[in-house]
Amino acid sequence: MNGEMNGVGVDNQQEYVPEKVDYVFKVVVIGDSAVGKTQILSRFAKREFCLESKSTIGVEFQTRTVTINSKVIKAQIWDTAGQERYRAVTTAYYRGALGAMLVYDISRRQSFDNLARWVEELRANSDNSIVIMLIGNKADLVEQRAVPTEDAVEFAKDHGLFFAETSALSGDNVDKAFFQLLEEIYAVVSKKSLECGNGKSNGGDHVHATALKGSKIDVIAGSDLETSKMKNSSTCSC
Repeated sequence: MNGEMNGVGVDNQQEYVPEKVDYVFKVVVIGDSAVGKTQILSRFAKREFCLESKSTIGVEFQTRTVTINSKVIKAQIWDTAGQERYRAVTTAYYRGALGAMLVYDISRRQSFDNLARWVEELRANSDNSIVIMLIGNKADLVEQRAVPTEDAVEFAKDHGLFFAETSALSGDNVDKAFFQLLEEIYAVVSKKSLECGNGKSNGGDHVHATALKGSKIDVIAGSDLETSKMKNSSTCSC
């Protein structure tokens, strides 16, 4: 599936469909099956949430065009299946990715315990400058929480990841997490472009920012992406 949309800006970013795109950023969304990867992507790309969402088969992607620091960026976001039988298929899609959202379900401890394996696979199949955002999804399931926020913060610090908790159901923090990821990717791309003497994009062609080698990524403190108080009654399992 492929979608592109207009909407309201987040903080100092704006979004619209322009005539010219400065950068195309490939982002992959990974993690165990049923942690809400498709729902997070749908919430960001189309502001939708489907209560009857089914497991992704293979790989799908959507797009959203935004502006960051006066640059027009098309985020091409790949939704990868979390089932074991599709792991060989999705591995190929890591190549060329500049960013990744690694998603777990705060109400399922096993999805958190499997994160190390996902990080290892991602690092083995992507450029070493890839920006990774750890996402604790389904933050609306307050009473069912099985993964303390502190555990996730520690994991993010140990592996050099950014971190945020989101709710695809309510939309809390989804846009903010995606924009943070895209801003960090842009910072890496800009730094490398300057180092190569190509700080400005050429002509009208789209710039595909790939094959970068890069820097260590620091962790976002929990207070920088605070999760709003959410209703305890939600029981989404998507």
